[in-house]
Amino acid sequence: MEKIKLLFQDPLAQRLIFIGVGIFIILIVAQIIKKGLNKTVKNNDNKYKARKAVGLISYIFMIALILFVYSDKLGNIGVALGVAGAGIAFALQEIIITLAGWLNIVVGGTVSVGQRVKIGEIKGDIIDISVMRTTIMEVGDWVNGDLYNGSIVSLGNSFVFKEKVHNYSAEYPFLWDELTVPIRTESDYKKAKEVFTNVLNEICGDYALKSQSQWQELSNKYKVEDAQVKPMVTLKFDESWITFTLRYIVDYKKRRGTKDLIYTRLLDEIAKYDDIIMIASATLEVTNIKAENQE
Repeated sequence: MEKIKLLFQDPLAQRLIFIGVGIFIILIVAQIIKKGLNKTVKNNDNKYKARKAVGLISYIFMIALILFVYSDKLGNIGVALGVAGAGIAFALQEIIITLAGWLNIVVGGTVSVGQRVKIGEIKGDIIDISVMRTTIMEVGDWVNGDLYNGSIVSLGNSFVFKEKVHNYSAEYPFLWDELTVPIRTESDYKKAKEVFTNVLNEICGDYALKSQSQWQELSNKYKVEDAQVKPMVTLKFDESWITFTLRYIVDYKKRRGTKDLIYTRLLDEIAKYDDIIMIASATLEVTNIKAENQE
């Protein structure tokens, strides 16, 4: 008991106990607030931002608590940090670059939660950005199309200085996509072009309208051309068949589903005109040539 009493009378022990109890209380209050946010805030985006804000504020309170407890020692701490600064900077250079990357993300808006990106070889949706790491729900890889494959990838925030960042949804959340349809040369190509154009307008017309205003905003910010956002059908003729290329605007998260809708509608429409619009296929025609003079 005497040793415990002496321990509590020691100034250093008192400071550490005060800091420990204060941090414990801050963490408990932060957890209570986060649980309250889960129940009261329905929007997932707002809930995520609120939880991040609570976490950041709790860290600030912890730092403030430590500075308050050691306020009379700050002069000596400053001298010690100055001596050790060079060695720490060299030893922790990767961590420093990572923190600088996080500041670049927060201040510069390089990427944000919810965006679909490709960083190096990793492609997917950003589901979390912390001080040290950015977490991505991966799409593609062994899964065809822009669908989740179940893999969650964490990248150090230093990637903003080391990797190419392809952002599919930052300034312009639409993508151009296209598909090709070959028809036989004896088909009515004018009717085919009309049918294909109508299908694209039916399925992708709304995307084109929504994208026009956002493309205008993008052109006001960057030097880009006045791009064609309306659905477009072009053809190419060769000796075997006529190939139509269908180009259209689509939401960056609905590329595969939209392509499925287009193919389905095309098959339905072609079936109505199967006597004048005939799908081409690569075939090998074998001709039986008999000798004219047989004995």
